Amino acid sequence: MKRVLILCLLALWSCEKDEVRAILDENAAVSSVTLSAPELILSKDEADNDVLTINWQAPNFGYDAAPSYMLFIDKQGGDFSKGYATSTGRELKKVFRGSELNALLLNLDLAPEEAHQLIVRVDAVLSNAFSLRSPIASLKATPYSSVLDLSSLWGVVGSAINDWGATPDGPFYKTSQNDVYVAYVTLTDGMIKFRKDQDWAENYGDDGADGTLEPGGADIAVKAGTYKITLNLVSKSYKIEPYTWGVVGSAFNDWGATPDGKLQYDPFSDQWRSIVKLKTGELKIRLNNDWGVNYGGPGLSGTLVDGGSNIQVNEGLYLVTINLKDLSYSILPVTNLWGIVGDAAPNGWDGPDVPFDLDYSKYDKNFNTNGVWIARNVTLKSGEIKFRANNSWTLNYGGSGGTLEEGGANIKVEAGVYDVVLDFSGGAPVYKLTKK
Repeated sequence: MKRVLILCLLALWSCEKDEVRAILDENAAVSSVTLSAPELILSKDEADNDVLTINWQAPNFGYDAAPSYMLFIDKQGGDFSKGYATSTGRELKKVFRGSELNALLLNLDLAPEEAHQLIVRVDAVLSNAFSLRSPIASLKATPYSSVLDLSSLWGVVGSAINDWGATPDGPFYKTSQNDVYVAYVTLTDGMIKFRKDQDWAENYGDDGADGTLEPGGADIAVKAGTYKITLNLVSKSYKIEPYTWGVVGSAFNDWGATPDGKLQYDPFSDQWRSIVKLKTGELKIRLNNDWGVNYGGPGLSGTLVDGGSNIQVNEGLYLVTINLKDLSYSILPVTNLWGIVGDAAPNGWDGPDVPFDLDYSKYDKNFNTNGVWIARNVTLKSGEIKFRANNSWTLNYGGSGGTLEEGGANIKVEAGVYDVVLDFSGGAPVYKLTKK
């Protein structure tokens, strides 16, 4: 009896399937994709504007079907398997803002400021087993770099920062005002001046110690500390004020028992960020190790609130970023913090290692595995070094000639001051030592 019932059900299913096939127009297809513009040169000025609309028409399946649509974009020559894909639901179009389309192109590893040919396709999906594809459309697009360039020709020089030019001047960065620049520097007791192109041909001091600038003027006396220096070449004035943003809380320094975890200025995104080792607990962000200006949650919303609630975190290593323009923040886990160890390094083979910072000019969301790390102005002795993660020998690299191998040979160096780059962004990791 059971066998008869099963055979009947199979027969009914077969009839229903045949009926759908009879109704479905198997020659149906998604109409040609229409682009609002066949060629685009994207710019930051139009980042918030709608720059591209992609339209298509619903196919005639031969009956009242309700498909969903998938939009695919890939580099010319690609097969869409590694390109961009998004569902538009039952919408028959997709509108891209400038910033959205630019991010899409950069995520396809397309070089900024260069024109690239792309292919576009739309699928009408009825089920996991059946979909219709549109003909392929072409788009030519030029993305812009998402990395800011706030660098300027001006710098801070003096006994209080770089022994009057023994190392590079502390950089000034551009602001939204023409000929107004800002520097974030840590100084010792001593003297400073401001100069252009790390050269004395054009420099400013202060003859009256009154905050005004004079060409070739007197050295400016400063006390040890971390400062924001504003250089105004319009009004010929300057301002030096204490300025640090830091992490405070039970997750870091017992709410201020020790100095806050200092965040560094990232001129490539106009944000503040640093890698910080945290304990399970709570944290906030505050200015100048003081509660006068502080930011909290709510929760892990990603939004900074003046005087807001504590932010709960778990133990681990994190990249903490704050954006003071839109009052947002992120706390992203970091697998490895890289460092330089060896008898040529300041603390020898036992460490602690000279830490690398992320190279924010090449920063992306995959920094844990594909990041570029840099340590600037590292004083090394004649001897040998290696690179290791988290002050431990569990993961370490050595090598020669710029190439690295896990557990590889020690790297010989001569005494000097170096910028050291550790690059995991390609296939095999590589390193570069630049002597100053």
